Amino acid sequence: MGRGIRGRVPWAPVPTAISGLTTMRVGGPARAFAVASTSDELVSLVRDADASGTPVLLVGGGSNLVVSDDGFDGLVVKVETSGVRVDGDSMWVAAGERWDGVVARSLDEGLAGLEALSGIPGLSGATPVQNVGAYGTVTSDVLESLTVYDRETGETSVWGPERCGFGLHRQSVFKHSTRYVILDTTMRLRRSGSSDPVRYAGLADRLGVTIGDTVAAKDVREAVLDLRRQKGMVLDASDHDTWSVGSFFLNPVLAEVPSSASRAPQYPDPSGIKIHAAWLIQNAGFAHGYGTEFGNGTAALSTKHVLAITNRGGATTADVMALASHIRDGVEAEFGITLVPECDLVGCSLA
Repeated sequence: MGRGIRGRVPWAPVPTAISGLTTMRVGGPARAFAVASTSDELVSLVRDADASGTPVLLVGGGSNLVVSDDGFDGLVVKVETSGVRVDGDSMWVAAGERWDGVVARSLDEGLAGLEALSGIPGLSGATPVQNVGAYGTVTSDVLESLTVYDRETGETSVWGPERCGFGLHRQSVFKHSTRYVILDTTMRLRRSGSSDPVRYAGLADRLGVTIGDTVAAKDVREAVLDLRRQKGMVLDASDHDTWSVGSFFLNPVLAEVPSSASRAPQYPDPSGIKIHAAWLIQNAGFAHGYGTEFGNGTAALSTKHVLAITNRGGATTADVMALASHIRDGVEAEFGITLVPECDLVGCSLA
């Protein structure tokens, strides 16, 4: 088991529970496991596994990942690279740095631009994958460059954001592709203690300002953290509402909104009209906390936010998929709209 893997970094040729590497705490064993603490180690592990024909699964914070109960028949690499450097208004960050720590560090360094992205779980290297965004800020707004290892060519190179394929609905060339490994990112920020203009009504209300105002960037961070905690979106091991992948389903974008969903919050989108998945779920009869009487009750919607499917303790991936499928089917029956998972599903799918 694992004999084809000849990385120069120690790895464990014994089953390792993937459930312990993800925020939802589900997933079976990995055939082999390794930790990469430097970019060179990360590249070596991936290159050597590729050379031996061994499948590779990279895991960062595990906050957007659901793996089957059968686990992963290959090498799981935990990315734990570290390092932050500030040069003027540029901030270089290793892929394995915890993202919320990066946001806090930027503010401590007197740099603004990331404050609205506070509290988002996961690692820095994952932010370009989905062009992570919140409260009017997205990764592509601040990304200056990134270092990428190409598994097909075996080359490492520095990319500008124009190569990332950022587009609609959190798209990028990295999403749903295993070809590229992000090693580090560099962000161009602003040397200021003031935030970007506040763009969201809920955030403006929490801050006591009007949309378009600027305030202290650190005040925005605290307000965003408070709002995310209210929705169970700040990780807390003692709170099962945070044992999730955040929003499980994407907000659908439709060419035309059916009359049955005409009351749903709607926003213009270059591809049509975006409506709230949370509204669809709740109005299809799935309330906060729904699921405790479904199946064996170990997977349920968050009591704080119906977009989050949570592990109430002892859930399996099969439990999560069954509930997700049930909710998708209920929304489709009520509104004729099919919800699509936002998270990465490895070895599992909705029925």
